[in-house]
Amino acid sequence: MSPDTAATTPPAVENPHVIRDLDALRALYGEPVGASVAKELSYIHPHYRRFIEAAPFVSIATSGPGGLDNSPRGDAAGFIRVIDEHTLMLPDRRGNNRVDSLSNLVADPRIALLFLVQGVGETMRVNGRAVISIDPALLASFAVDGKPPRSVLVVSVETVYYQCSKALVRSKLWDPASRIERSALPSAGTMIGDISRGAIDAVAYDRDLPARIQAQLY
Repeated sequence: MSPDTAATTPPAVENPHVIRDLDALRALYGEPVGASVAKELSYIHPHYRRFIEAAPFVSIATSGPGGLDNSPRGDAAGFIRVIDEHTLMLPDRRGNNRVDSLSNLVADPRIALLFLVQGVGETMRVNGRAVISIDPALLASFAVDGKPPRSVLVVSVETVYYQCSKALVRSKLWDPASRIERSALPSAGTMIGDISRGAIDAVAYDRDLPARIQAQLY
């Protein structure tokens, strides 16, 4: 850039509608509601334990050198074990072998979990640190139909917090009337067929998917 060009280039204008510091953020939202602070604990309270053990679904967030990941895990209620007030265990069942979450945990043990229970508006959040165990006895204890998981995540709990039901009330997630037909969205085969530009047969993918899922659940 020549000196003349630099002299005539106007300075960048910062967007006044973007929050860029904590003071501005707090000025916008005010102080936390009292209950939202009181219900955050550093251990698994017996009430929280009941919620976690009733959850058939958990979303796992991790961070690593390659970026962020948020992945679902699901099984029969009770598949997440509360060992004590500070420890959770959950099996890592068969999947697509991308191991995005596990790769992150190898590099950075921090983990965040969000538990959902069908029909319940509140959700449960757990933050902590996880290690990946392949102890044979531990894997065997999580076996289903004689098939153990590839590994077990052992989570050391740091904070536990339950989220109020506003998000699920707004979304009507559990309201049968709000459900849509699966056919209203592209099928799994249609998506992967288009994305792969025909390298993967969309019709065959959709045809074989239900049987493949059942065969590979555990």
